[in-house]
Amino acid sequence: MKKNLYTLGLLLLFTASGYAQSLALDTKSSKVKWTGEEITTKQHYGSLAFKSGRVVLEDNQPQTGTFVVDMTSLRCEDLSSPYRERLEGHLRSDDFFSIEANPEAVLELTATTAKEDGSYNAQGKLTIKDITHPVVFVMTPAEDHWKAKLVFDRSKYEVRFRSGSFFENLGDKLIYDDITIETELVFSN
Repeated sequence: MKKNLYTLGLLLLFTASGYAQSLALDTKSSKVKWTGEEITTKQHYGSLAFKSGRVVLEDNQPQTGTFVVDMTSLRCEDLSSPYRERLEGHLRSDDFFSIEANPEAVLELTATTAKEDGSYNAQGKLTIKDITHPVVFVMTPAEDHWKAKLVFDRSKYEVRFRSGSFFENLGDKLIYDDITIETELVFSN
């Protein structure tokens, strides 16, 4: 009888706490798009590739996770040669992301809160150039993947080139500090 009560208690505890599962990111199917803008409304966009990732879901709600981006995969997709190669080289340089010295960026998901529309407000920590700051973003479930949109301030990560946070009187040469990251996250068991 005691054994049956103990088993029943464990079953109730497991049910009350929800079902948690850890899922690996399918790095081949998942996508990262970046967008940056100049004050002239000119914008550039491109892609990055994930190196690895994992998320813990409880009752289908993201709880925690870690996503590693391969910064060496940075591509510009709005320009043709030779301008594309020139911009990619500049973004990889010390003027921007110092990719040779910092080949990875990491997003750690630390908590989420459900919203009425079925999406989630997410909190985390973003590390770029070995500098970490808290970030907030939105995660939305889609049919066979998750979408996430994050906007971060590049000046917090010492990305100074033509930044109004570091330089004055840039006029139409100013590049906004906010960079938008949009992802499609595909997971497997």
